[in-house]
Amino acid sequence: MNLRTDLAIEQSEIHADKGLKGIEHTVKKADGVTVTEIKITDKDGETALRRKKGRYITVEIPQFSRNTRHFESGTKAVARGIKSLLPENGTILIAGLGNENITPDALGPRCASLVFSTRHISKEIQKSIGFDSLRSVARITPGVLGQNGIETGEIIAGIVKEISPAALITVDALASRRLSRLGCTVQICNTGITPGSGVGNSRAEISETTMGVPVIAVGVPTVVDATTLAYDLTGASVKPEDEKASENMMVTPREIDLIIDRSAKLIATAINSALQPELSAQDISELIS
Repeated sequence: MNLRTDLAIEQSEIHADKGLKGIEHTVKKADGVTVTEIKITDKDGETALRRKKGRYITVEIPQFSRNTRHFESGTKAVARGIKSLLPENGTILIAGLGNENITPDALGPRCASLVFSTRHISKEIQKSIGFDSLRSVARITPGVLGQNGIETGEIIAGIVKEISPAALITVDALASRRLSRLGCTVQICNTGITPGSGVGNSRAEISETTMGVPVIAVGVPTVVDATTLAYDLTGASVKPEDEKASENMMVTPREIDLIIDRSAKLIATAINSALQPELSAQDISELIS
């Protein structure tokens, strides 16, 4: 039975009792937030977790659709994770992936709309508004193949070729295998992403291999595959005929609107903080409110 998940931490949990090689695992807890980093270091690790070699940082925050008590500490943890993967200099391109007309898939577009675009602001204008060293940032919301007839990867590759960013940050909704992780988990990795893979609609890979620049993928799980959920709740495998019938069914929480809004704000705040350290938390909050 295939337990569908986009989260490296969940794939690691499935194999937790098997003494995996090629994997380094660290956990830190502070201010109500748990940060788990999994490093896949060789082919053994890639085979075991079915993930590419690289770093996978998972930030688990108490359900922020119900309260914002840990919003600040969660934002800081996500910002640190993103910053640790970024090159020190150069333009950063932000790509908000997904379909803004489908709420569980709207995280990327909503987040991108809150990220500061500064590539067009000259040094003279920066000084005139009181900021001397804003990092060059561009953003794109490419939509999905069904909306524009163009692969997301093709659109992003064309922009990367034109503006030559130092790195690309993608933001997308993910799939989890557990209801408890929906809307309260952020995954950050440096291995790129295959849009739609979590919901069985894989598109072209977006990674350093295909884009020619480092790709940092940030996402929050917003859906659970129905078959995977049934197994997670009961511990019993679904009958083959039922698995076939439910293979295209996804489950999402009823408060998904609030989850998307708060997740988008949290990730956008973290990205802005990581890219623009000159701005204070209050500056960022006022600019995106």
